[in-house]
Amino acid sequence: MQPTVKALDITVADLGAAISFYQRLGLEFVPDQHMPDDHAGCDLPNGLHLMLDTDDLRTKTTADWTPPATGRTFLAFELASPGDVDAKYAELTAAGVTGLQEPFDAPWGMRYATVADPSGNGVDLYAGLPADPTH
Repeated sequence: MQPTVKALDITVADLGAAISFYQRLGLEFVPDQHMPDDHAGCDLPNGLHLMLDTDDLRTKTTADWTPPATGRTFLAFELASPGDVDAKYAELTAAGVTGLQEPFDAPWGMRYATVADPSGNGVDLYAGLPADPTH
């Protein structure tokens, strides 16, 4: 039997700060009724579920786990246009979010930028660049 990816789990230092951050990107997390201070989930399109777990919960449920010094997870959010990438990056950094990479035109044909969520996990913002009409 082949495993099926149904959920992604991001470990965060502060659940409330993470929920607030991801709300700015259009995600609505619901705290778990059994552990509202340590776990929240968000249903995504196509049946995928995104979860946030606190470092405290992860250390209780995973033997020998310790939080990394910096995030190792990158979520990528597609936006409608290159201008939207610039606007969302400006909005987030103006709100105090740490910018990791200012918007740039990537050689793979996208406008790309990266910020950090409150726990240091990377969040990419991207949109396709218009096709070059000379080619």
